[in-house]
Amino acid sequence: MAPFELRTFEHGGLTLSYEVHGSGPHTVVYLHGILLDSHSNRRLAADLAALGHRVILVDLPGHGRSDKPRHAAEHRMDAYAEHVVALLEEVATEPVVLGGMSLGADVSLQVAVRAPERLAALVLEMPVLEQATPGAALLFTPLLLATHYAAPVLRVVSGLARRLPREHLGALDQVLGALILEPEEMAAVLHGILVGPVAPTAAERRALTMPALVIGHRSDQLHPFGDAAKLAKQLPEGRLVEAGNLFELRLHPARLTAEIADFLGQVWAEQARSRRRSA
Repeated sequence: MAPFELRTFEHGGLTLSYEVHGSGPHTVVYLHGILLDSHSNRRLAADLAALGHRVILVDLPGHGRSDKPRHAAEHRMDAYAEHVVALLEEVATEPVVLGGMSLGADVSLQVAVRAPERLAALVLEMPVLEQATPGAALLFTPLLLATHYAAPVLRVVSGLARRLPREHLGALDQVLGALILEPEEMAAVLHGILVGPVAPTAAERRALTMPALVIGHRSDQLHPFGDAAKLAKQLPEGRLVEAGNLFELRLHPARLTAEIADFLGQVWAEQARSRRRSA
């Protein structure tokens, strides 16, 4: 996998870490899922960088190398969105393509509502919207309880996980971020996500006019295909691509990476045409 440059920036009293892959003329910013980190998207970043794109991967608060505040308010999706807007101002002067998986997709939508002028397009992989509510409750409630009642066990697991050499674990490397968190850090993230707003309202989604590629699959209840299909219809410039399963872009990425690369090519070409018309 190609090397990358590791950087940090300060916002809202926190130090946040991000990676820069490639050095192309156009920028893609891609966000990880809940309790994961930039490792989960490095394969995609390397593949897109090899095609000439500059790709930024950021660790949201509570994740990866970024600061891990233990207050739930720091982990609301709208709070995450404000950090991402600050990142966009840090890394690019031109509009970027913003995207992410699961949590990252929802935060991207929040950013699109707050700062549409900063975005050329969206890539929304496995968005979590209204149909996901029962699945999210089934998954996160026991995990949140475990951070309180099984904290000593989780603390031992966290200590062991931090000793593992992540760069040499293959597919396991992509999900290890959830295991290295201390129970209190994990609890703060889960509390913040559960109590804060998840996605923008339906009316706000329909008002987003930038092109959007929505990726959905039919394999689990946390990322219902119905949510992805509905979102693609709500977004005026939305297009839906069906993944074979939750892990296709991580383990067998060729087809979906090609879809994303083709979408990016169309976005940048349209941006160039718009600039020529304005000149």
